[in-house]
Amino acid sequence: MLSANIPLYKLENKHFREFLELYTKKEIPKEATLRKGYVDNLFVETIEKIKKCVDGKIIWVSIDETTDAEGRFIANVIIGTLTIDEPGSIFLLNSEKLEKSNHSTIFKLFDQSLNLLWPQGAGKAIQNLYTKIIHVTCLAHGLHRVAEEIRNQYKNVDQLVSNVEKTFLKAPSRIQTLKSVASDIPLPPQPILTRWGTWIDAALYYCKHFEIIKQVIDMLDENDAESIKKCKQILKSNNLEANLAFIMSN
Repeated sequence: MLSANIPLYKLENKHFREFLELYTKKEIPKEATLRKGYVDNLFVETIEKIKKCVDGKIIWVSIDETTDAEGRFIANVIIGTLTIDEPGSIFLLNSEKLEKSNHSTIFKLFDQSLNLLWPQGAGKAIQNLYTKIIHVTCLAHGLHRVAEEIRNQYKNVDQLVSNVEKTFLKAPSRIQTLKSVASDIPLPPQPILTRWGTWIDAALYYCKHFEIIKQVIDMLDENDAESIKKCKQILKSNNLEANLAFIMSN
C-alpha cells in the first residue's frame, strides 16, 4: 500500500477490509498495528536501497519548497545519481514541514536529509566535499521573484486583479452578466501567488479585455458588494490602463 501511495487509514474502511480478507484468506491488521510494527522496517529497507544505489557515485540533490492547502511550508528533497551514458536513478529522500522557508532552514534540511543515508558521521565523507558543491539557483524561482516585484510596483493593477476576482467568485448572476456582454472571453482569472506567473497572466488578461471588464463592472450595483465598489474606483485611475499596457509590452 505504501509503494502504491495508498494511505494506511484506508484499512479502516469496512468494505475494503472485507475485500482484502475475502481474497487473502487472512485477518487484516489494523492501521495502528502496521504503523507500529511494519512501517519503520520498510523505511529502513528503502533508505538502504537508496544508499546502495548512490554510494560511491556523483550525486545531485534538489530541494523544492511549496505551500500546501493549509498554508504550511512543505519541502521535498530529491536525490539522484549523475551518469555519463544514461539517465541516473532518482529517489524522493525526504519530505519535511518547515517552520519558515529561508536559506537557514533549507541548509538544515539538506544536512538532515543526507544524514538519513549516512547517519554515523555522514557525512564525514560528504562534508569533505561540501567545498566542491555547486549550488544552482532555481531559475523558475528567480522568475517568480521578478513577477512578485512587478506586482509590488503596480498597486492599482494588483487591486484590480484582486477585486475583480472577488466580484465574480461564486457569483452566478454576475458571471451571467459578463457572458451576456462578451460570451467569447474566458472568466476573469483567479491567480494564486504561490503558483509562479499566474498574477502576470491575470494582468495580461485585463489588458486584453480592459474595455469589456470595465463595461461589465459599470453595469453592476456597487451596493451589492464592497469588491464592486472598489473595482469602480480602481477603474477610474488615470494610469491603470497605461500600467496594464506597459506590463504586457515588457
